[in-house]
Amino acid sequence: MRRLKINTASELLQRFLQHLTIQRRLSPNTTAAYAADLRSFFRFHQGGIETVTKELVQSYFVACHQRQISARSSARRLAALRAFFLFLNQQGLLATNPLNDIDTPHIGHRLPKVLSENEVDVLLRYPASPTPLALRNHAMLHLLYASGLRVSELVNLPITCCNLSTGNLRVLGKGNKERLVPFSANTGAILRCYLEQTRPRILKGNSSTLMFCSNRGRAMTRHRFWQIIRETALAAGISKEISPHTLRHSFATHLLAGGADLRSVQIMLGHTDIATTQIYTHVDIGRLKAAHRQFHPRG
Repeated sequence: MRRLKINTASELLQRFLQHLTIQRRLSPNTTAAYAADLRSFFRFHQGGIETVTKELVQSYFVACHQRQISARSSARRLAALRAFFLFLNQQGLLATNPLNDIDTPHIGHRLPKVLSENEVDVLLRYPASPTPLALRNHAMLHLLYASGLRVSELVNLPITCCNLSTGNLRVLGKGNKERLVPFSANTGAILRCYLEQTRPRILKGNSSTLMFCSNRGRAMTRHRFWQIIRETALAAGISKEISPHTLRHSFATHLLAGGADLRSVQIMLGHTDIATTQIYTHVDIGRLKAAHRQFHPRG
């Protein structure tokens, strides 16, 4: 068994992050999240890898609790530590894994925020000032609600992935997994108008491989799109806090409320585990209560 030196934690972390990128094909955002969580632990413990014990890890999470780190964030940090030490163990760099007997914090179920169908209608209204960029944003919002894409998938969408004839997108999601996502005829008409008329006006002779781009042909950042959706919501009179993920959640919730089966929604969202999709079955409690009052004999 190879013995580790005290000063190799940073080197081993880099090897692990390369493993996540090259072998597991995780996205840059996911890899960056692993890196941030692991560096948090190594700021707490600056000794050698071999000195990490179960008791030390438990002390770290006690410190997280004292700093009012949420149970959900602690669970994510624990998952990162588990993956890291499992990697070291499997590579023959550690004889034992100090994370084996540590329980995951109970985090419960956090129901996603969703918009009502009326709020979606208001959000997706044709812009009052139809500038090229406003029409681009309008098309992006329509496609986001029509397809349930992740915001990182939306802003990096290649123009070649959109088939207007068949009404679907070929999306490369997390872990470089490809999926086919349909969109409605109404969304298709909006996209056709954008691609044929608006996008050339934005590019002004420049070229880009991206479906939605700046006038320099560059991708929009996730943060910029978050600003756009928030500004559009405020202008539409929607007071609740929303994000790009709110439209993804609304897409899934409205599909299931309309009778779509869970497996189909799972495929469209790109969830690996159907348990992740099942959270949307708990969202529409108002509809369930109304059905109960209407049909239960003692309602």
